This record gives sequence, structure tokens and C-alpha cells, in this order.
Amino acid sequence: MRPRSGPTVEHRVLAARLRILRERAGVTLQAAAVALGAHPATVRRIERAETGLDAHQVRVLLERYGVPAAEAEPIMAGLAAANLPGWWHRWRDTMEPWQMEVIGIESSARLVRTWHPALVPELLRTPAYEAALCHTLYPDEPPARRERRVELLMERQRRLRESGAVLWALCPAAALHTRVGGPAVMSGQRVLLEEAAQRRHLTVQVVPLDFPPHPMSGVPALHLLRVAAPEIGDRAVLEIPGSRVDIIDEPGVVMDYRIRLDRACAGAPHPGTPLPAGDASAGNL
Repeated sequence: MRPRSGPTVEHRVLAARLRILRERAGVTLQAAAVALGAHPATVRRIERAETGLDAHQVRVLLERYGVPAAEAEPIMAGLAAANLPGWWHRWRDTMEPWQMEVIGIESSARLVRTWHPALVPELLRTPAYEAALCHTLYPDEPPARRERRVELLMERQRRLRESGAVLWALCPAAALHTRVGGPAVMSGQRVLLEEAAQRRHLTVQVVPLDFPPHPMSGVPALHLLRVAAPEIGDRAVLEIPGSRVDIIDEPGVVMDYRIRLDRACAGAPHPGTPLPAGDASAGNL
């Protein structure tokens, strides 16, 4: 079974290499399964990083694919690290399965682009903003569980900063008019966004209320993730209203969303432009 905390990028890379090696050798899923004495679905799950990488199974597959020792040994040596749980494992009790999938990729991302149609993008939220939002979205949850949600988001932000990943965020000025928490919360959130413009590796663009529709108008919250491993393609994460999340790895579809976001960013005020003024309901932003 897939580890409860979701596969790490290291796990995904080794799984993808096994698929590439099988295809390079011209071995079918059925033939690989025969070598393992298993069902073809087992091989498919291994290649999709949906199950742990068993050393015996991997060795058998490498031998079946005719992989020379010089190429096989680094793969075998990397199994232990690939099977380790990700840093987010300690928060797994507060996470949805899709979050494990996304954070597993985000944790090794070199570029994260994000758009939210109504709120401040999560990777730019203050603890107070996120806590107030969690109180609204999860009113029946125990306070301790909501606190852990905030802790997880803050840890994601910290790790992205320390990794040097590039974060490029786009949101409408409506996010500054939507009162989350109280005036103090919104004021603190505005300060963070203003300071963000001075940070290295961080770009923030806010579309004014009086701007015309743009290519991202009407699009749900979107995240584009890119890691430095060529075995792992870009991902688009689309948060559909109603608690449904689509994680898209089809290159053509991901490219379409990237082009949409590119065009919206090109038409938005240049990064570093002063934030639009808010209203009294948002705490005189």
C-alpha cells in the first residue's frame, strides 16, 4: 500500500525510473508481473509510487530488464531513502489524501505558481489569517486540530523559503476586501504581502477590482508545481468548489493552465506595484 503520508519525490523518481527502464527494455507489464509472480496491477502501482519499494521486487525487475550493475546499484542504494516518510508525516492525521500528494511534490519544488480567485493564496497567509479561515471552514473541528492545520501551513511556508524555491502568486484585490478574522488580522496580512515584495524568490501580483476580466477569471484556486527531477513532470492542482481537488499531470492540460496564468500575470500590475487600498470592512487596508 502507499505510505499513509504519501510518496516523497525521491520515491517518485525511483518509481519513474523503473517504468522508463521497463519501457526501454521492451518489457510489458504482463511480462514484468510474471517475473515477480504477481498481477500486472502490482507493477503498475510500483511504477506510480502507489506502494512501497520492496528491495527484492526491485532487484527482480532490474534483472528482468537487463539493467547492468553500474546502473542498478545506485537505484538499489537509494531505496532506503526513498521509502522514508516525508517530513509532513507527523501531520498526516490532519491531512486529506490529496494534500499528501501535493505536499509530497511541493516539498521538492523549485517553482510554485499559485492563484486564488477570492482569498490570499495559502502560501502567503499569516498564522492569524489561516487560523481565522480554519475557524470558518471547520467550525465543528476541535481547536487543537485546527491549530495543527495552521502549524502544517507554516511549516510548508518555512521549508519553501529555506529551499530557495521560487513562489509566484496572483490574486484579485477582492482578497483584500474579504474580511477574514477582524481588522487586526487583515492589517497583519496586508503587512506581510507588502513585505513579500521585498523578498528574494517571491513575486506577488494583485489584480485591481476595476480591471477587466482576464484569463484566470472564473478559474478555481490553482497551483502549478515544478521540481528539478526530469522524471517528474509539472503538476497542476485545481481546487474545485465542493471539496474536490484535481491533480493533473497531463502535459498538454498543465501547459494550458500555465499559458492562462502567464497571460493573466502579463496583464496584471507589475510586481512591486503598491497594493490596492481596501475598505473599512477589511480593516482599512
